[in-house]
Amino acid sequence: MKTTQSVARGAPGIAARWTSSAKSGVGTALSPACRVWFTLSHGILNEVYYPHVDHACTRDLGLIVCGAAGYFSEEKRHAEHAVDMFEDGVPAYLLTNTAIDGAYRIEKRILVDPARPTVLQEISFNVLKGQVSDYRVYALLAPHLVNSGAGNTAWIGDYKGQQMLFATGTGGVSLALASSVPWVSSSVGYVGFSDGWQQLKSAGRLDPDCQRAEDGNVALTGEIGFSADETRAVLALAFGPSPQEAAYNARASLMAGFDPAAKWYVAGWRDWQQTLLGLDRKGASGLNGYRISTAVLATHRPLGFPGPAVASLSIPWGFSKGDEDLGGYHLVWPRDLVETAGGFLASGAGADALQILAYLRTIQEADGHWPQNAWLDGTAYWDGIQMDECAFPILLADALIRERQLPLERMQTFTPMIERAASFLVRKGPVTGEDRWEEDAGYSPFTLAVEIAALLASADILDTCGMTDAACYLRETADSWNEQIERWTYVSGTDACGRHGVNGYYVRIAPPDVADAASPKDGFVPIKNRSPDETDQPARAIISPDALALVRFGLRAADDPRIVDTVTVIDAELRCDLPQGPVWYRYTGDGYGEHADGAPFDGVGQGRPWPLLVGERAHYELAAGRIDKARALLATLEGSAGAGGLLPEQVWDGEDMADRELFRGGPTGSAMPLVWAHSEHIKLLRSLRDGKVFDMPLQGVERYIKGKTGSSIRSWRFNNKIRSIPSGKTLRVEVLAAALVHWSIDDGKTYQDRETSQNAFGVHVADLPVDGMKPGGSIVFTFFWHEAERWENAEFTIEIVARDIG
Repeated sequence: MKTTQSVARGAPGIAARWTSSAKSGVGTALSPACRVWFTLSHGILNEVYYPHVDHACTRDLGLIVCGAAGYFSEEKRHAEHAVDMFEDGVPAYLLTNTAIDGAYRIEKRILVDPARPTVLQEISFNVLKGQVSDYRVYALLAPHLVNSGAGNTAWIGDYKGQQMLFATGTGGVSLALASSVPWVSSSVGYVGFSDGWQQLKSAGRLDPDCQRAEDGNVALTGEIGFSADETRAVLALAFGPSPQEAAYNARASLMAGFDPAAKWYVAGWRDWQQTLLGLDRKGASGLNGYRISTAVLATHRPLGFPGPAVASLSIPWGFSKGDEDLGGYHLVWPRDLVETAGGFLASGAGADALQILAYLRTIQEADGHWPQNAWLDGTAYWDGIQMDECAFPILLADALIRERQLPLERMQTFTPMIERAASFLVRKGPVTGEDRWEEDAGYSPFTLAVEIAALLASADILDTCGMTDAACYLRETADSWNEQIERWTYVSGTDACGRHGVNGYYVRIAPPDVADAASPKDGFVPIKNRSPDETDQPARAIISPDALALVRFGLRAADDPRIVDTVTVIDAELRCDLPQGPVWYRYTGDGYGEHADGAPFDGVGQGRPWPLLVGERAHYELAAGRIDKARALLATLEGSAGAGGLLPEQVWDGEDMADRELFRGGPTGSAMPLVWAHSEHIKLLRSLRDGKVFDMPLQGVERYIKGKTGSSIRSWRFNNKIRSIPSGKTLRVEVLAAALVHWSIDDGKTYQDRETSQNAFGVHVADLPVDGMKPGGSIVFTFFWHEAERWENAEFTIEIVARDIG
C-alpha cells in the first residue's frame, strides 16, 4: 500500500461530531464470529461498531449524486426516506431514498456478513429524470475509529489489485471500503476543508491529488461506476486490526456475494426468533412491535462476548457531540442490563437472561456493588453509586428462579454474588448516592422499592443455602426500611395537595441528611440540568412516577390510598397528552432534554416525556385490575415508536419544528432506540398475556400487602441518623467497625455499655433495649472505636415519640 501520496490540505479538519441519534434501524449477525454492528438513520448507514459493541468506528456512510449544471444532491438531506425490514424480527433493511426533486431513487439492502466483520450494502441507482449517464454517484465515508473522530489517517490504496479506500486510527483498528463495481475516481481529505463533500460541492468532481489525509478528522470518497448496463453495486465496509486484514475481509465478503450472506444472516435471525414465545402483535403502523423489540435487545449484545448489552447504539444529540462524549449510550448500565434480561426472560429466552446474570457476577466489584456504567470488560466509566443498580442483579436471580431458569445446583454458584450484593445494600443503604436518573442522592421511592425487594429475595436465596441467621437479618432490615418509606418520602398538607384535592403523595426523592429538620422531606433537592436560578427546589414540590415502583415491586397495593392520591398528582402535573396518547415526564422541573426552542441539550435544557414511563404506568394499571387501560397504554407505547418501529428515550411535546426534525409525539434528539424501553414493551406484552405483572417479586406481596408485616426495630447508622424512634421499638445501632456503644436514657446521669457484634455482612450491630421507654424520653449515645482506640467526638440524641414523625 502506497505511503508516498499527495496529502490533502486543511489538516486536521474541523472538530469532529457524531450524528443523529434518531436511528431507523440497528443490526448485527447472530453469529459468534460476528464483531460488527450497524445503525441507520436518514436513509444511510451511521455508526458502525467494531470489534466490540461499545466501540463506534464510523460517523456515517452515505451517497452524493452530482450531475450537469452543478447538480448536487445528498441523499440524507435531499431525499425522502422509507425503511422496511426484510421480515419480522430480522434486522436486515431495505432503504428507499427518493429525491425530493424527483430526479432519482436509491434502493439499498443492508446487513452484516455473518462470516466476517463486514457491513454489506447492495445499492440500486434508479434514474427518474434523464439517463444514468447524466449522473455521478459518490460514496462518502467518515471514519471515527474507536470512538474518536480525531487522530484518524485515510488514504487510497489497493489490495490484490483492487482499489479500496482505507483508514486507520490510534486504537489499533483499521477499515477498508470496497465496491463490487470499480471506483471511477476517489479522494480523501480533511472534513470541512478538503473532504469529498467540499470538493463535489465546489467543483462537481473529486480532486485526484487528494490521496492521503493524516492524523485528523478525515473523510473518504469514491465514485461508484454506475452505467446504463450496471445500476447495481455492492459496497463492503470491513474492519480489522490492520489495513491488510480489513481489506481481506472486504474482498472476501464481495467475492462470497451479497445473496449468500443475506440467506445466512436471515436464517440466523429467523431461527432465533422461532425459539421465542409467540407474543406477536401488529400495531397501528402494521409493524410487528414484539419482533422488533426482541431484535433490538439481541442486536445490542455481542455473542462472542456473552452477557453484556449496551443501553443504546446511539449518542444522544450526537450531531452536537464530539470526541469528549466518549461513551454515548454504548456502555453497560447494570440497571438497563437487568431490564434487558427481563425482556429476554419475558420472551422465553431464559438462557440469554442467565448469561446476563453470569456477566454481572463477573464484573461485580469486590465490595459487592456494580459500577454506575462500564465498558464491556467491566471497566467503570462513571463512578457514581446507584443503590438500585446494586439491588437489581439480585432481583434478576430471583426472577430466573421463579421462571425455573436457575435450578438450585446452578443457583448456588451465584450465592457469593448475592451475598456480596446484599452486604453492600445493608452496609450502604437505604440512602442512594444517585437515583435511577443518575442525578440526586437521598431517599428515592423507586430505589427503596428495589432495595427492599432485593433484600427479601436475597433472604430466600440464602435460606436455601442454610444461612438462616443472615437471612433473618436481611428480612429484619427490609421490614424496618419498608415501614419507614412513608416517613422518608410521603408528604401531606402541601400546596399540591390543596391544588389536586388529595391527602398526600410520595415525592420524587428526599435529601439524605437535613440539619435542623424533622424529616428529609423538609429539605431541598438540587434539580440538575437547569439554569442556576432554577436549581434547588423543596423536596415536597418535586413529583415523579417513580413511586409506582412501590406497586411494581410488591410493597404497596395498587389501591393503597396513598398510591391512588400520588397517581392523581402525577397525572395532574406530569402527564402530557400527545397524538399517540398520554406520556409522562420523569419529574417536576426535569432539565434533561432540548431547550424550549428545540436546540439540543447541552448540559441544560427541558425534560421531555419518556415512552418507557407509559409501559410502567400500564403495569400499574394491570396491577390495579384495569386491563383495558393497560392495553390502551400499550398502544400508546407502540405509537411512540419512530421510524422502523424503534422506541426513543424521549418524545417531543412542543409544536412541530421541521427545521430541527422535531414533531409533536415523535422522537427527540435523545437516544433511539432505548433498549430499556423495548424491554419494558416486551414485559408489558407478557404481563398482558399472563394477566399479571410479569416481573413483580412475590416476597413483598406476601409479607407486606397480604401479611401486613411490620418491624420491631429502628436502625441508626451514620448515613441514616434517625432523630426519633416510636415507643415500643428496639433501637438497632449499626456501624461498619467494631465499637462499644456508650448510652444513656436519663440525660447522661447514668450510662450503659454494649459491644457491637459483627454479622455475616460486615455490619457491627448493637440492639439497645429501649422498647419500654415512654414518649418524651430520649436516648443519648456515642462510640468507642476499638481498632482506632478512640472515642467518637460527638454524642447523638434520639427522641422517643408516640409514632413516626414525618
